[in-house]
Amino acid sequence: MQSPSPVAAASPAPIAHYENFPVASFLCPAHLRAPIAAIYHFARTADDIADEGDASADQRLVDLAAYRTDLHAAAEGSPTSTRWPQVFAPLAATIRQHQLPVQLLDDLIDAFVQDTRKTAEGSGYANDAELLDYCRRSANPVGRLLLHLYGVNDAQALQRSDAICSALQLINFWQDLSVDLPRGRYYLPADALAQWGLSQADLQTAVRTGQQPQNATQLIAALAHSARALMLFGSKLVHQVPGRAGWELRLVVQGGLRILDRMAALNYATLTQRPTLRKWDYVVMVWRALWM
Repeated sequence: MQSPSPVAAASPAPIAHYENFPVASFLCPAHLRAPIAAIYHFARTADDIADEGDASADQRLVDLAAYRTDLHAAAEGSPTSTRWPQVFAPLAATIRQHQLPVQLLDDLIDAFVQDTRKTAEGSGYANDAELLDYCRRSANPVGRLLLHLYGVNDAQALQRSDAICSALQLINFWQDLSVDLPRGRYYLPADALAQWGLSQADLQTAVRTGQQPQNATQLIAALAHSARALMLFGSKLVHQVPGRAGWELRLVVQGGLRILDRMAALNYATLTQRPTLRKWDYVVMVWRALWM
């Protein structure tokens, strides 16, 4: 088996998934667009292995193990399998050129393995600490990898990056409740459910009937407010990231905050509907980004 060619490595696939924020947009420095796209496609493909299609949990775990093997081969400059050339050819080049910390990429796979197992078991998270530990591996590595590319590595910047990434992950959870719950994916912490007098069965009933109880609305609102506070804490990072990359980060932050606005406009009824961004929202995001 031959390793991917340099030509393939220079041409990551286009970004096609819906996202709440820009990924490797024109605001990103031109020389970093391909590396950022390579990291995005690595994470996105691992997420799809864990989440998309109708494969069994056992098959997903086998595929994620094979994916990890290809990651380590790419990091070592060894030949990878032929399963994901569009991922590992660009990623191998990026790891070599930019000396990416491979442990952060490994952490992402760990998170997707955990997600697969929890979904198969129908289990969730006991409390915020457990959920944030998942975010530490499922989201925070992406921000740290981007800071590595930007040459920003001080402790304060990393802390703020982690806050932004964890906030984005949490916002995505609360945005997607109507989609995740029917698929057996439980992210609302058990202690928070108990505090508000709710059970997983109550949530499933709300999704099925389209009738969200008031205590569920209050819980989701409280979690959304916490995610907003975390995002605002991290938002000062936009002044530490240089040039056009800092402007793209402003739009990332504003994308997360705008989804929270959309949730509020729906009275946090995300057990029954999924808020998304529309064209006008992007105008608002740009305007707010200018004044950060």
